Amino acid sequence: AGAAAEARFISSAKGKGLFATKNIRKGETVFVERPVVSSQFLWNALYNYRACDLCLRALETAEENAQRLLGKSSLVLPHPEQCSIRKDLHQQCPRCQVTYCSAECRQAALEQYHQVLCLGPSRDDPTHPLNKLQEAWRNMHYPPETSSIMLMARMVATVKQAKDKEWWIKAFSQFCNKTANEEEEIVHKLLGDKFKGQLELLRLLFTEALYDEYLSRWFTPEGFRSLFALVGTNGQGIGTSSLSQWVHACDALDLPMLQREELDAFIDQLYKDIEKESGEFLNCEGSGLYVLQSCCNHSCIPNAETSFPENNFLLHLTALEDIEAGEEICISYLDCCQRERSRHSRNKILRENYLFTCSCPKCLAQADDAEVTSDEEEEGEGETDDAELEDEMTDV
Repeated sequence: AGAAAEARFISSAKGKGLFATKNIRKGETVFVERPVVSSQFLWNALYNYRACDLCLRALETAEENAQRLLGKSSLVLPHPEQCSIRKDLHQQCPRCQVTYCSAECRQAALEQYHQVLCLGPSRDDPTHPLNKLQEAWRNMHYPPETSSIMLMARMVATVKQAKDKEWWIKAFSQFCNKTANEEEEIVHKLLGDKFKGQLELLRLLFTEALYDEYLSRWFTPEGFRSLFALVGTNGQGIGTSSLSQWVHACDALDLPMLQREELDAFIDQLYKDIEKESGEFLNCEGSGLYVLQSCCNHSCIPNAETSFPENNFLLHLTALEDIEAGEEICISYLDCCQRERSRHSRNKILRENYLFTCSCPKCLAQADDAEVTSDEEEEGEGETDDAELEDEMTDV
């Protein structure tokens, strides 16, 4: 899968970039990538967005998913055979009852980190150090969520369980690192004004739950802040949904015209009703660290985009344009609406959330535009900052 693209060092200012090793056609999949580590968001899990504890595959059937998001248990979906969820394959950890979509995922989690993190019978014990850590995190980081302390916990647990600990430490160290000042800015962004006190509280709880002599540096104030910033900078949002899988499958059905119109109208109405009830929170959401994807630099006119079409944590990078061998592959850290705004507004978001100023062709072409944002932009600016912190949550 990695054959169409490779990471190369560009400069100390820009760090790495991802470059095409051969000609790639528009619409082609550049690569499919599995994260080194990933985790569902804590509020998302608390609100019954049921996902595989390893790969984040949605565990509800499309109908159950729609019923929950609508708050309406009587809803019946047509074409139930188009739902891809296989409940007969689901498995639980026999000790702590977390659920996986398959025996393979349960085994992979056990081999990578779950032996260390399994709560066993203490799953619902609020005094267990891991539960205290999660509760503290939830109290600092309300929805819309952009990161999870459990991603860091899984990194520690992975190294703890590994036979070749150095291999994993090296794997984590290849993610873009920031200077101390930049790390502070990122932590500030994630934890807000009280961040020093909050970070210290998290560090103490993290240490109580997970301390490991081999990784002692990660538990020092500087090391913990670096770990935090690494996850804040490189974490890629993951979204999965059995309902959207079902919709895609229904779209592909070959139906007589009248039935097609009826089904389309039903689906449009369903999404309108769900939006009234659940707002923007449709997906099982989490984040992960992806080696290749994290090398993709931003452009306001990206030539590629990420998505999760398999309803799990496998990230697909797809070409939006023809890309020539040797050309840099860029994604956008901004969503469609943000990309339409003025250069000044785009760079304000990028500076605040990703600590850089963009010099893509679009920004260079607009370099002489006025430095002020238009009034309606100013009004919209304060509201969305937190939601923009993460590479935007990918629509499934």
